[in-house]
Amino acid sequence: GIFHNKEKTFLVWVNEEDQLRIISMQKGGDVKGVFERLANGIKAVGDSVKAESGKEFCLDEKYGYVHSCPTNLGTGMRASVHIDLPGWTKDGVDKLKARCEELALQPRGTRGESGGQTGHTYDISNKHRLGYSEVQLVQTMSDGVNKLYEEDLELQKKQSEAEAATA
Repeated sequence: GIFHNKEKTFLVWVNEEDQLRIISMQKGGDVKGVFERLANGIKAVGDSVKAESGKEFCLDEKYGYVHSCPTNLGTGMRASVHIDLPGWTKDGVDKLKARCEELALQPRGTRGESGGQTGHTYDISNKHRLGYSEVQLVQTMSDGVNKLYEEDLELQKKQSEAEAATA
């Protein structure tokens, strides 16, 4: 089941791929606010589980949180942003994927892992989960998305200039 707050900015998804998925999201660019809500929510859920069962989330000092989904070993945190990148789309999705690789990011369509790409809106997230703190992963995602956006504006400008030159 999915449980959420009134605003649907904080969700707890039970018995999904990871057994427990905790999500914080909102429109706009307040990454810090989303992260703070997530940290507070994780603590509240953990405190509730401990109060009810006397047990804590399974945490290994070296490998992080234990998950049923091996791709989420480590922090298990996937920080992502939905962003329009028309310049990158026109330049080529393979080029965007290669650039994301250089920035330690992972591009997806907005329909999830296997939902495919539609239009020029992408879900861009941190690629790594293991060996980095949650703060490092959010910073990598934020810095990378800002860089992709700057590059997208430059690509759009070059594409417009090239189209004007051939018109």
